[in-house]
Amino acid sequence: MDLKKIFLKDACPTQIGGQAIMEGIMMKGEDRTAIAMRLPDDRIYLRTEKNKKRSKWTKIPIIRGVAVFISSLVTGTSTLMKSAEILEKFTEEETDENSKFEKWVSDNFSMEKAWNILLVLTVIVSLLFTVVVFVLFPTAAVNWLGRFTDSVVILNLVEGLFRIVLFVIYVLLISKMDEINRVFQYHGAEHKTIHCLEKDLELTPENAQQFYTLHPRCGTSFLVFVMVISLIVFSLMGWPNLLIRLLSRLLLIPLVAGLSYELLKLAGRSDNLLVEILSLPGLYLQKITTKEPDKKMLEVAIVAVKAVLVDEDAPLVEGISDLEGNIITKKEDLNEFKGTDKSGDKDTE
Repeated sequence: MDLKKIFLKDACPTQIGGQAIMEGIMMKGEDRTAIAMRLPDDRIYLRTEKNKKRSKWTKIPIIRGVAVFISSLVTGTSTLMKSAEILEKFTEEETDENSKFEKWVSDNFSMEKAWNILLVLTVIVSLLFTVVVFVLFPTAAVNWLGRFTDSVVILNLVEGLFRIVLFVIYVLLISKMDEINRVFQYHGAEHKTIHCLEKDLELTPENAQQFYTLHPRCGTSFLVFVMVISLIVFSLMGWPNLLIRLLSRLLLIPLVAGLSYELLKLAGRSDNLLVEILSLPGLYLQKITTKEPDKKMLEVAIVAVKAVLVDEDAPLVEGISDLEGNIITKKEDLNEFKGTDKSGDKDTE
């Protein structure tokens, strides 16, 4: 791994960041957010929307990390759900895979309320899974070690290392799924395109392809920072009884998230030796969460980036796009969207 190809000299870091979604990329700029997706018929679907105004909390160190984490979780989950819904609209095969619960929600609530309910429940389940599996379970699982040593350093070190190993195993397992592997390819396309932009090169698949799929500002690195910082912060609490440890882990999650965010911002705008060393664990994990994209994936990522590199007063768009991000078929002219109840479409502006 050549760090010079990751911490690029003469690069101009931007505030643009993204996320891989189902068959595409979500890209967030200063003014707007865009999602670009490769449809089953090979066309590119593009949609933009205005960003919400930033809260005053996003200006306060540490606290802004918590605010950004929660916002990113909700936005990321919503975008993933939306991308799956769009793909379903453009898939010829009729499917009837909705659960009984989903059917009950759609039968008893409006489209907008049903969407919000499913989104909230998905976020809650995701948070519960993460907290239980990667925060509470590790400290409970190594509780037995207290019988053999009373060294606070050893006990907390084992807990922290077990948490990291558990997370890496989880990422490795899901990376074996075909759908997730394609998401990881789009993740690589996102990083290559951002590198290309920050190096001030023309946004073309050929130019983007020359860069690494690894990027110092990646959310994967944030998760590794969370793991490492949690090990340090939790160690400061000593090794009390199991109940107090579980409660302390829960209460310290916001602090850990806030510190991790500040470290990620530092890694994104610095290239000194210390920052590079701190970034190494996250970069190595990115070798799992990013895969080499093909040309068509890079084209989608470039469309998403170009869609947010527009003037603030540029109109919002939705429909089929060319490779330059220009709409060639508007949403209302697409058969898949005809007859859609606009009152229930929460994304219509």
